[in-house]
Amino acid sequence: MTELQQLIIRNLQVKPHINAKEEIAIRVAFLKDYMKKHPFLHTYVLGISGGQDSTLAGKLAQLAMTELRDETGNSAYQFIAVRLPYGIQNDEEDAKKALEFIQPDKSVVVNVKPSVDALVNELKEHSQININDFNKGNIKARQRMVAQYAIASQENGAVIGTDHAAENLTGFFTKFGDGAADILPLFGLNKRQGRTLLKELNADKSLYEKIPTADLEENKPMISDEDALGVTYEAIDNYLEGKQVSDEDRKTIETWYKKAEHKRHLPITLGDTFWKE
Repeated sequence: MTELQQLIIRNLQVKPHINAKEEIAIRVAFLKDYMKKHPFLHTYVLGISGGQDSTLAGKLAQLAMTELRDETGNSAYQFIAVRLPYGIQNDEEDAKKALEFIQPDKSVVVNVKPSVDALVNELKEHSQININDFNKGNIKARQRMVAQYAIASQENGAVIGTDHAAENLTGFFTKFGDGAADILPLFGLNKRQGRTLLKELNADKSLYEKIPTADLEENKPMISDEDALGVTYEAIDNYLEGKQVSDEDRKTIETWYKKAEHKRHLPITLGDTFWKE
């Protein structure tokens, strides 16, 4: 194992082996403790895409809020699941299936297409800035987070993020988009381990066997994460668990890690050494 691999595993706190039942209990307790330590809050908000990560985080959130209501007698505790399609969602049925599994206290739908298109058109017509497809995808992700924070602010809530070790390692998230959140209950898990937790929670196989995709680019609809990254989650998970991977996969993974360092850092100040390294 290289020195960089050891550093990454240490920083992301990935375990080589997990007990699914224990991990679920730890993460539900984590979500409950956050609410208890912030008594002005009583709501969690999370965008549900129909993918593995939001399905798992949403289920953990609902379990936490149900337990809090039972333990405190405070009926104000709630979890709000938010569907955030851009027009018609390509995998809408998957999102609906995820909601059936999660059984959220409240579910709302916010179509981000009007706001995204308005901004893109405004930039083009009045600033002569033509937004490319990739950039527009990031705008979609950021608008989705704007909607979640608007709901959370109105409902005395906090926004849950779905960032996990495999995603954090590669930087496969939009900075200040899906990378923005108040609390990250999937921290320390890789993709394989997230599937294990969903199995333990008796989720339908389709919810964790689905091919992961961000589906942000209109010119590349439903392109898989693995195609976009050029490396499989199997290899990424092996790397995070300290196992051997091919030299090619190691190089790809570590290149993504270095490129994405700015995403894992708060805004830079004069007191930081990060930008000088």
